[in-house]
Amino acid sequence: MSSKDKMKSSYIRTLVTGGAGFLGSHLCDKLVAAGHDVLCLDNFFTGSKGNIAHLLKKSNFELIRHDVTFPLYVEVDEIYNLACPASPVHYQFDPVQTTKTSVHGAINMLGLAKRLKARIFQASTSEVYGDPEIHPQTEEYWGNVNPIGIRSCYDEGKRCAETLFFDYRRQYDLSIKVGRIFNTYGPRMHPDDGRVVSNFIVQALQNRPITIFGEGNQTRSFCYVDDLIDVIILFMQTPDSLTGPLNLGNSSEFTIRELAELVIDLTGSQSKLHFELLPEDDPKQRQPDLTKTTSALGWAPKTTLHEGLVKTIHYFDQLLQKGVEINNCSTDKGYS
Repeated sequence: MSSKDKMKSSYIRTLVTGGAGFLGSHLCDKLVAAGHDVLCLDNFFTGSKGNIAHLLKKSNFELIRHDVTFPLYVEVDEIYNLACPASPVHYQFDPVQTTKTSVHGAINMLGLAKRLKARIFQASTSEVYGDPEIHPQTEEYWGNVNPIGIRSCYDEGKRCAETLFFDYRRQYDLSIKVGRIFNTYGPRMHPDDGRVVSNFIVQALQNRPITIFGEGNQTRSFCYVDDLIDVIILFMQTPDSLTGPLNLGNSSEFTIRELAELVIDLTGSQSKLHFELLPEDDPKQRQPDLTKTTSALGWAPKTTLHEGLVKTIHYFDQLLQKGVEINNCSTDKGYS
């Protein structure tokens, strides 16, 4: 069955690696609802069974505990490769394993896709641009990455994975899709991952000081999770000729300080800003140029930062009311 025929079929067997994680669980939700037969794979280093517990009784959903650094033998029609810790706190915890997950994981999933003649999506990252010297970042920009720094395990691991994907395309005519994901937030973010949105929200809800690195003038562009999942699925449904890489995210840019002040306002918090030294290799600017994505897919994000933060604040407020212990209120690892 060709990729085009598979897209028309109502029964598509889909593998989602990292499927119990923040992005993966939302992707599983959408695919299950669309009638796909979904195989969710996760080693639960950062993923959580709680994220996909509501899917376990679905007849078209299956969960398997597995690490992508080891080969996998299953039969599927398409693969979404999302497996890899994505926050500085988690990917710097075991940097060697982080690199293995990106590189060995890509090799194993590409090998599976090659055997099955399956289409495969790679969740790459804006981190491939490093601390960018051009702004906003276009897909043609090769990046400014420190190859031996504390963030290199993730940055260079993802860059190598992209290399592998395009070599498999050229050498084996594999159907690939490579999306460079920019900062994404929303419900089911790992509460202890130290990312800027989850950090600020939890600190504000607990009326604790908001940790800002440097002066808070570094910028990020925040995409709500529903918008990101929509564009990933849309990208996956395009003809084989559209391989990417495509920037995936929201191009609205905010300083870290602006984000902190908005979170304080939306939570009604008494928190004050607390400034710390800027960590090594923390990017100063991060904003996607979405020209190619908009042109190719006819897509644009719908959710404003204000709307998305309200939903995300509600999620974390519910966690705290349930007595979930969250210890992410300070980190020296930097913002993803």
